[in-house]
Amino acid sequence: MTDKTLTRADLTDALHQEVGLTRQDCAGLVERTLNLVARAMERGESVKLSGFGVFQVRAKRQRMGRNPKTGAPATIAPRRVIGFRASQVLKARIERALAK
Repeated sequence: MTDKTLTRADLTDALHQEVGLTRQDCAGLVERTLNLVARAMERGESVKLSGFGVFQVRAKRQRMGRNPKTGAPATIAPRRVIGFRASQVLKARIERALAK
């Protein structure tokens, strides 16, 4: 397994090589796509990418926790969190890649 991280620049370069548009056009497409996903999630919508997975915004209720340093009880405020559930297709691809 590698410690490589896929960045926006990597996506832009890959799109440029695959499609042949200018790097500037490809960077714009990547930015617009990510903005569409972010705006949908800001509205509380799920984002489903077939064959990849689903990004969901979930509401977590207030709960009691503990300060890890002191052990004192602390209230954890309600918040919204982002979750990702991989599709079966993506899970299978990852398993095949790891088996090599």
